[in-house]
Amino acid sequence: MSNKETIAAIATPPGVGGIGIIRLSGPDSLSIAEQLTQATFTPRSARFCHFYDANHTRLDHGIVLFFPAPHSFTGEDVVELQGHGGIVLQEMLLSRVCELGARLAQAGEFSERAFHNNKIDLTQAEAIADLIESGSQAAARAAMRSLQGEFSNQVHQLVEQVIAIRSFIEAALDFADEEIDLLTDSDIQQHFYDLINQAQLILQKAEDGRVLNEGMTLAIAGQPNAGKSSLLNYLAGYDAAIVTDIAGTTRDVIREHIALKGVPVKIIDTAGLRDSTDPVEQEGIRRAWLEIERADVVLLLIDVTRGITAEDLAIEQRLHNIPVKRLLTKLDLLPASRKTELSALAISTKSGEGMDQLIDELTLQYQDYNHDQTTFIARQRHVEALKKTLHHVHQAESIFNETQSGELMAEDLRQAQLCLNEITGEFTSEDLLGRIFSSFCIGK
Repeated sequence: MSNKETIAAIATPPGVGGIGIIRLSGPDSLSIAEQLTQATFTPRSARFCHFYDANHTRLDHGIVLFFPAPHSFTGEDVVELQGHGGIVLQEMLLSRVCELGARLAQAGEFSERAFHNNKIDLTQAEAIADLIESGSQAAARAAMRSLQGEFSNQVHQLVEQVIAIRSFIEAALDFADEEIDLLTDSDIQQHFYDLINQAQLILQKAEDGRVLNEGMTLAIAGQPNAGKSSLLNYLAGYDAAIVTDIAGTTRDVIREHIALKGVPVKIIDTAGLRDSTDPVEQEGIRRAWLEIERADVVLLLIDVTRGITAEDLAIEQRLHNIPVKRLLTKLDLLPASRKTELSALAISTKSGEGMDQLIDELTLQYQDYNHDQTTFIARQRHVEALKKTLHHVHQAESIFNETQSGELMAEDLRQAQLCLNEITGEFTSEDLLGRIFSSFCIGK
């Protein structure tokens, strides 16, 4: 990408409206605006102008705003042309702007230029897209907090803590021949303790922010005829899946997006888990396990009339690395005298028994985001980077406690710092930047 080029794009959504905005950024922005309007402009002042084509015929009229570099969103000269809404008018005006020397902007290119010109970091750039696409007031507030730099500031604090520990270790390496053992005499153990606690706290906030942004993934698993499709239909509020008494009715993955107490949830209904010789059912079961292993929470459904079987325990054993909640189903078929004996949460999708408690338990760990003033928006890549950071810090701490090998500790802490820098974009591959900004809308 060359910042010597001037880019232009329609910044308002397509359709008929009172106002349509075209945004320009780059060194020729002011010159193009002056040729388009035959007027001159004062920085950060609105001026009413006519917009002319190459034959000096009026195309439209409206307001022009000029923001000189570096005091603009992108850090370059930026001009906004505010004319009438309507796709034909906007396309005519954009075509004329390109005739005068601009080129069409790529998706996310304005935000990418702001990033490269140090006006925003990568988490703030992503927060712009998340703010535009937010599906709730809570998500919009959290995205605004990230855009204002709250997430970035906490990541930078972690980086400073990593640097503090690295300074002790690298000093010990530099003065290895001295009598003073810096690794023994320093309070490095306390530094590790503080860093790990803070990183875990930020990771939990990032997990909450990711759920708010992307939704919690809830997989419904269990043996055939355990009531999985019935539960999906109940939560979705309509018959999204076929329900029959025939075992193995669900052969493929079924997905629904809903909200439970304000928390976005992606529900995944999967094929019944059992040994099967049917190749179609085998493929459904294979896909089921792929979805189950990627879920945030797994509901393991067990038919209360059958009780917990060896097959149920085998499924649960395979899910030992995933948060699993046992859920007894078909409670309406159980005599009242036996209901007091149950040790797990039991529900009935027919009578509604236990459903409110189930929803409460699923959403309990996610706070009321509408009143939480600390939640920031986050993405899966942020969560993964924080997990890698914690992994490297834990390894460095283990080395400190076991061997105090300065070289190994220094390398793990260097990797931890690189993981944190990837979040804000201080150390990020061009491929990753391309994937992130290409997902933005045109004109942003």
